Amino acid sequence: MLHIPVFVITYILSFLAAESSLAYLLVNKDGSLLAWGGKLAAYGITNLCEGKNAKEQVIFLEGLLPFDDTSLFLPFIQTEYGSCVDVHILPTKKVDWILLLDSSCDRNDLFSIQQKANDFKLLQEKLNRK
Repeated sequence: MLHIPVFVITYILSFLAAESSLAYLLVNKDGSLLAWGGKLAAYGITNLCEGKNAKEQVIFLEGLLPFDDTSLFLPFIQTEYGSCVDVHILPTKKVDWILLLDSSCDRNDLFSIQQKANDFKLLQEKLNRK
């Protein structure tokens, strides 16, 4: 395993928590919400109730839970509140961890690059027709 100094790990964790609006949900295998934390309000997730079904409280989880034994990464999920989030689902035998990281900047950069590529392709097609 790669050895990373504790100082570097601490920095990375602090950076992610501050810059990426790190948030989490802890969901029981029966779908009930056990715990939550971080910057959930950044994704429009507020007024959560412990014990209530997580899918009813966080709409984009519908159809994803309960989760199997394999982790899942879903990039650029558009929430019903207009934010863009990377969703990481990390299952264990008894609970599922859902980690949320803001991906708005990455999405905007990617879309900008994609738009430039599309513009270039259109220009190339115009030149080829002449």
